[in-house]
Amino acid sequence: MAPHRRRVLALATWSLGCALACGAPAAAPSIEFTTVPRADAGGPAALAPVAGRVTGARPDQRIVLFAHSDQGWWVQPFRSRPFTAIQPDSTWKTEIHLGQEYAALLVEPDYRPPATAESLPERGGGIVAVARSAGSGTFKAPAEKTIAFSGYDWLVRQLPNDRHGMNDYDPRNVWVDAEGCLHLLLTERDGKWTSADVRLTRSLGYGTYAFDVRDTSQLDPSAAFSMYTFDPLGSDQNFRELAVDVSRWGEAGNMNGQFVVQPETVPANVLRFAIPAGRVTHSFRWEPGRVGFRAVQRAGASGGEKVVAERLFTARVPTAGAERPQLTLLYDRSSPRPPAKAVEVVVEKFVFLP
Repeated sequence: MAPHRRRVLALATWSLGCALACGAPAAAPSIEFTTVPRADAGGPAALAPVAGRVTGARPDQRIVLFAHSDQGWWVQPFRSRPFTAIQPDSTWKTEIHLGQEYAALLVEPDYRPPATAESLPERGGGIVAVARSAGSGTFKAPAEKTIAFSGYDWLVRQLPNDRHGMNDYDPRNVWVDAEGCLHLLLTERDGKWTSADVRLTRSLGYGTYAFDVRDTSQLDPSAAFSMYTFDPLGSDQNFRELAVDVSRWGEAGNMNGQFVVQPETVPANVLRFAIPAGRVTHSFRWEPGRVGFRAVQRAGASGGEKVVAERLFTARVPTAGAERPQLTLLYDRSSPRPPAKAVEVVVEKFVFLP
């Protein structure tokens, strides 16, 4: 071998050895999608396959997946199962709920993801790499519809959700009449039951929320009407849900009203009561660390009122955040049978006092 070639080879060998000995930085770990689910309205009903691969991951690292739909990012495939394992060949696969966009995070073993997030978590703090992908195919969300009621703008739900079971919503089931009263309708359309839902376009925070509601004493046992605050991304605060529910939950013999501070699985968080005939004002006063509920029967033009039920809760009361007032009339899917006929609820007025 020529002397100059021996010198080049020796130099190359020395350079490689020096790089290894001196710990030259390896390529940063990365993650990618190989199977991307279709873009969809989202929700808990449908799951689809998702897959990908990683480069440069350690054996103890894992994948965390998110889907974006309806105001935020939701950990996948379930809050109770937020991690996806990386296989020995550096691939990963699972099923995911549908959304408009998807994200995969390569994370350290001690990383604990949020159940929901307004924005996608970024690299750092236990997140090693992030990949995002729009859903495959084409999806066009319906144009937003708002209505004016009691001096506020309310967004009308058009996409399904799983409140008390999977329900579809139709914007035709919501309207405001000439007197300014809000009508919510639960009815069959094209062979399926459709519900009604509106939520305020902004948060109000601490204060008094009051709803004047016409007679609901004979509401069908399979229908559920709720007046409540809700923050879809506030899972750490039980979604900041404070609710007045009007329903017999499928059984005609049940009392038809309840005050709830979520989670309702805690008995002390719920007061059941009987809602009488006639117009009733349901209200709650929300302050830091406490919320007081009240239901008052109105006597109409003759005046007077009767307190039907009241309760002060001081435990597990959420802090104010990004919640909004919401009104929902739906079919309680746990009921043994569907409503006997269409159900209508009329809310005459909503009042908020700081």
